[in-house]
Amino acid sequence: MKISSSSTPSVSIAPVGGTAAPAAAPAAAPAGTDALESAVLQPAQKALGALPDFDAARVAELRDALAKGELPFDAGRLAGLIQRFHGGARG
Repeated sequence: MKISSSSTPSVSIAPVGGTAAPAAAPAAAPAGTDALESAVLQPAQKALGALPDFDAARVAELRDALAKGELPFDAGRLAGLIQRFHGGARG
């Protein structure tokens, strides 16, 4: 997934076994965009641009292994991690 500087997110998720459709081109920056803001955000945008898109085939493979019981899944641990991430549990 690539993140653009546009105010509306554009994420494409491919169906299992398919390929993702290309995301819409980012909107042009509004007139008067602060040059300092652009200079500050530029390294982050470059780093995000270097990240790979997700691998739809690998996601499908993991989903299949999970469905077959070949991949262990601990719902309690996942719930705890989600709760901790969102600030529900400290420590």
